[in-house]
Amino acid sequence: MPVGDLFNPRSIALVGATDKSGWSLSTLANLRTHGFAGSVHLVNPRGGVVHGSPAHRSLTEIPEPVDLAYVMVPTGAVLGVLKEGAKLGIRSYVVLTAGFGESGEEGARLEAEVTAFAAEHGLTILGPNGNGYINAAAGVTPYGLPIPQPLLRGSVGVVLQSGALASSVLAFAQARNVGVSLLTSMGNESVVTVTDVIDYLVDDPATKVVALFLESIRNPAEFSRVARRALAAGKPIVALKIGRSRLASHTAQAHTGALVGDDDVIDAALRGLGVIRVRSLEDLIITAGLLASSGPLPGRRVGVVTPSGGASEIIADRAEDEGLELPAFAPGTVARLAEIVPSFGTVQNPLDVTGYVLIDRTLLGRALEVVTADPGIDLVLLLSEPPRVAPPDPAPAFALYSASAQRIAASPVPVVVVSNVLTDVTEFGRRVQQETGFPHVVGGIEHGLQAIGAAVRWSEARARPPVPPREVRAAPPPGASGVWAEHRAAALLASAGLPVVPSDLADDEEAAVAAAERFGYPVVLKVAAEGLGHKSDIGGVRLGLGSAEAVRQAYRGLAGVVPSLAGVLVQPQRSGGIELLVGIVRDPGWGLTLAVGLGGVWVEALRDTALRVLPVDAAEVRTALSELRGAALLNGARGAEPADLDAVAGVVARIAAFAETLGDGLESLEINPLLVTGSRVEALDALVTWR
Repeated sequence: MPVGDLFNPRSIALVGATDKSGWSLSTLANLRTHGFAGSVHLVNPRGGVVHGSPAHRSLTEIPEPVDLAYVMVPTGAVLGVLKEGAKLGIRSYVVLTAGFGESGEEGARLEAEVTAFAAEHGLTILGPNGNGYINAAAGVTPYGLPIPQPLLRGSVGVVLQSGALASSVLAFAQARNVGVSLLTSMGNESVVTVTDVIDYLVDDPATKVVALFLESIRNPAEFSRVARRALAAGKPIVALKIGRSRLASHTAQAHTGALVGDDDVIDAALRGLGVIRVRSLEDLIITAGLLASSGPLPGRRVGVVTPSGGASEIIADRAEDEGLELPAFAPGTVARLAEIVPSFGTVQNPLDVTGYVLIDRTLLGRALEVVTADPGIDLVLLLSEPPRVAPPDPAPAFALYSASAQRIAASPVPVVVVSNVLTDVTEFGRRVQQETGFPHVVGGIEHGLQAIGAAVRWSEARARPPVPPREVRAAPPPGASGVWAEHRAAALLASAGLPVVPSDLADDEEAAVAAAERFGYPVVLKVAAEGLGHKSDIGGVRLGLGSAEAVRQAYRGLAGVVPSLAGVLVQPQRSGGIELLVGIVRDPGWGLTLAVGLGGVWVEALRDTALRVLPVDAAEVRTALSELRGAALLNGARGAEPADLDAVAGVVARIAAFAETLGDGLESLEINPLLVTGSRVEALDALVTWR
């Protein structure tokens, strides 16, 4: 739904304005204080004087067109206001009133009436049960709570599924000198949704970064669409998504279902869409503020310039946590720094120029200039911050920060300025930044390194070409229902050219022996029965059979385990290698989701998996494999043969692509194990569940 007119009205009516309401008083004060240039009309059914100004008894009495109605009437009166406004041609509304879907069955009924009326008459409604919005870029502030001063205009668009947190988020952004373009409190999203606002911000020239507080993602397909739009437009989305409860397996037959929880899938989906997920409100604003000031960061190689050895050590630890590299400086850089850094200092990355900065105020800036020229550095972290208190003579401070600002502006690589700890930027510090051009300062080493790591990962995601979805086959395979045990599942995979261990289905002892003779001993026998999931749980697998007699005895034993035995699968026994799980499960919101991890019988105990929402390519599968705690096993731990990771990733990507072609009827596809021995990759067992 287009929301440009909602956020850019030329005239506003406050419906339900009254001296008895703090909401009413704050909304009017915000409009008057923060520069709304249009007309503001007060509407109260009794007329008279409200907030010191004449009030109209209804919208109809207002003598000029109204672009936006800000509705503060009782719950039962909201629909009447909408009906009157619709007759007058008012198309945009903010409904502050609560008592709708969030309050119970009767409220939900009233909200459904509002939604239906809005759809019928083409109304744009923000809310109900929301505080409104602050369009700082345009000076339009119909917002029901006091706006802290000063209102900093900037390029971060903030969208919140929480009215109570909105003022706190705004206050923190101002404390860290992060300006906003637009802040919206969404309320119940009966008409205007989070994705509608993101669409607007992607197109908004005043917005560079979108910051989201999400309690739920109501329409994953629509969210995916706008997230891809934002990534293509070069506008990062930073999201704090709450709610990490685990979802019980929705595919009881597959190991994968027990390993995939609701929050796990959301995490994978956001990563795949290039959305930066953070874990705190502080990181939400700090990360968005960094990206708004820095834009994309060109790589992971960071040069660090600090005046503190202790801070250097903290930075080194946190950089490793975030996957950032602190490479050694080039010989030329070391030589130039040796001429600058005091003799009792050590020239290395991170660079501690020592406390001598208290004697030589130019030392930090001169060292920064050298490090930014290092050919092996993608960006520089400068540990610094604006002064907090104005000295008796502020001129030297202004000169020092002006010189640093000029060096940073002239740097051939981005320079990210980070403070030691997270504190408010003071009025004097803000003044120094404004007058000298000293750049945005990221708050605190902990939050700063998290923000830099996130910005680097977003930059990499933006540079990757998107993986197109696969075309779905015209019809599902014949008999696509229920659970397909191994003999049918493996045949399906083999029909797509995927590597599957050879097998024969034998319906008696002699057929089993004949198959074993063809494969060569030792062999494996597995029960074959429709609807049977995990054979090993019921003793339905016999390993290491080295003779015809052993095969006969194994066949008889399996017949005793499963009275309705349809036959046995005979396969050559594989040994050695590394066993992986490759599972694909349909999430009800996000669709097919890939889980890849260490496999075999210990898969649920180890729970070492990485998730991706499809589609994926081989490069993304390689990245997923590198995230496993057991990744060292694939690299040949303790002298074992290393896995050919390109071959593994290629096979897993092909499995995922094949799953996409099977259509909406596929519930899950699991290969456990996928045996990897060097460059040989082979599915030893498979299971398919249809919806």
